[in-house]
Amino acid sequence: MYSISKKISIGKKATLAKDRFVNDEAIPAAITQFTCCSCNHENTIKISPYQSGFPIIQVYHEDKVLPKSGLLKNGMVAETSQRMIHLGELTVNDLPTLYFGTDCPSCLSKYICVFSYGERQPGLEILQISGIWEYQELK
Repeated sequence: MYSISKKISIGKKATLAKDRFVNDEAIPAAITQFTCCSCNHENTIKISPYQSGFPIIQVYHEDKVLPKSGLLKNGMVAETSQRMIHLGELTVNDLPTLYFGTDCPSCLSKYICVFSYGERQPGLEILQISGIWEYQELK
């Protein structure tokens, strides 16, 4: 799990075994698998609430990694509703949104995972994985 600091282009979206974890399903960590788009290797990811990931704003701030339009076009995030704008311009389900990079250990393809975690309503905490996309670093 790492942050991404170079400009990237988004490729195919990987198939996820499970993308939504409610309340205790995410404690101590949400664990799911995704299939590599290049070699079909099944990879496991583990997301620990309040420990995993980096703020999504790092990706689109000043278009350093990927412009907002790229995130929106690929369905990675949505525009945040006005009542939750304090979380940033782009979120998943109007909840705090994070990302991380990971690699397929079999073929070394690079992936970006985007997810949100937070209290949707009193007593309902949701960890929602928007998806995992293959990416290429741009020169």
